[in-house]
Amino acid sequence: MTTLTDFTAVLAHWEAQRPDATAITFGGSKWTWRELAARVRRNAAAQRAAGLRPGERIAVLDFNHPSCLELTLACAQVGTANAIVNFRLAPPEMVYVINDAEARLLFVGPEFAGAVEQLRAQLPTVERVIRIGGPDDEYEAWLAAQEPDAEPCSAQPDDCFVQLYTSGTTGFPKGAMLTHRGMLAHARNVALDQEMGPDAKAQVAMPLYHVGGTSYSLVAISQGARIAMLRLPDPAAVLDMLEAEKITHTFLVPALLAMVNKVPGAAGRDYSALKRLSYGASPMPLPVMRASLALFPGVMQQVYGMTEECGVVSVLGVADHMDPSVAHRLVSAGKAIHGVEIKICEPGTGEPVPTGQPGEIWIRSEQRMSGYWHKPEATAAAFTADGWLRSGDGGHMDADGYLYVTDRIKDMIISGGENIYPAEIERVLVEHPCIDDVAVIGVPDEKWGEVPKAVVVAAPGRAIDVDDILDYCRQRLAPFKCPKSVDVVAALPRNPTGKILKKDLRKPYWEGRERQIV
Repeated sequence: MTTLTDFTAVLAHWEAQRPDATAITFGGSKWTWRELAARVRRNAAAQRAAGLRPGERIAVLDFNHPSCLELTLACAQVGTANAIVNFRLAPPEMVYVINDAEARLLFVGPEFAGAVEQLRAQLPTVERVIRIGGPDDEYEAWLAAQEPDAEPCSAQPDDCFVQLYTSGTTGFPKGAMLTHRGMLAHARNVALDQEMGPDAKAQVAMPLYHVGGTSYSLVAISQGARIAMLRLPDPAAVLDMLEAEKITHTFLVPALLAMVNKVPGAAGRDYSALKRLSYGASPMPLPVMRASLALFPGVMQQVYGMTEECGVVSVLGVADHMDPSVAHRLVSAGKAIHGVEIKICEPGTGEPVPTGQPGEIWIRSEQRMSGYWHKPEATAAAFTADGWLRSGDGGHMDADGYLYVTDRIKDMIISGGENIYPAEIERVLVEHPCIDDVAVIGVPDEKWGEVPKAVVVAAPGRAIDVDDILDYCRQRLAPFKCPKSVDVVAALPRNPTGKILKKDLRKPYWEGRERQIV
């Protein structure tokens, strides 16, 4: 496997080695490696027949479905890239992502077909919309119309084949271009750390627009493991699948784990096949941690990562979760995984800081993205000349090499595994006629880890109606981005240069808490 340099070769390898073994299960259906490979080749042929050329994009707007993985693997064969749209976005945000990707084909699930019809006139690059699943499915006929493509393009290691969008500090998402080299490095590093091999059964419960969905799936595919996919991350369905399909590996965000713990009869199930339950992407409240450790003893590990690095960069392992003598490490993000370097630097100068001192987390590995789509300035700002990614997260490293993520340099909020930049919300709120000034911060929440709070200053002669402000946001933003509360103040704290001191705004809400961001 170490000699394979692209995912077309990976798929061909497992088709040859395990043709009749199950590759994917979903909703009562299953596909062997031979069947999956044949479908991917038909998909590639259909993309070529549609006139797609290397370097161009398609887009998927759907809940989890194997077709999204088929499209991604077919893109690897054609030289195109799959831009997977966050289905939780508000319609204007969906339009932005699809147009930014310049997607020529748009694949939509039945739940989103009506919305896309209403938005169709705003999508000038989309030549065809293809429905996936449901009574109006067009995808299967689209595949069946083609003979399998037998001549994959000569993929280069740094070719992008999947494009996942991250929220931007300017209020607009950025498309992280994820490559064969990066994804294969991530798969190799994570599989080694998690002891995942061909006999593994990996549950994919998280959305495929997230690295916890697509990147995790590609780790399993790289190892020839079976994928058991859920359409939606339903807590009862998660437990049913863990037990019924004897899942060995899964990844869940803390918000979902909190709901899993509350499923009636959860403690009476058989999870003995489970070897690794990874969690991350948002803060883990300690009550949820304790309940999860009781429900899933001896298998839990925390992961910290980001889209720009194809996913995981550090892990707090099973042993650290089970050893009471190092209980303080439960608020750390663990140690760098194989193939990843992590250091803490002073954000302004880039100089390394002493052990235990705070700074910005910098990461270097082959897992890195090739850059942000059509954003060379943002790409240049993200990377140093010698390949270090400036993560934007603040933290420190202890003398034993454990990473502690304590704040965010860029003020990002992570709520239930979703990345939210305050700028996205602030650019909406500043347009409200009753608001003169605004800052959005993350405040603690027992269910979601943290949620957005708006701190506003009323415009002269105006009064703030909190319910009106919240409703204003709901009409313009995805629900998970909307502030859950609004505070009205006379003025926002600023430094001498006029920058809002968000750390001062956050301080009262986080007082006395060991802030854990993963």
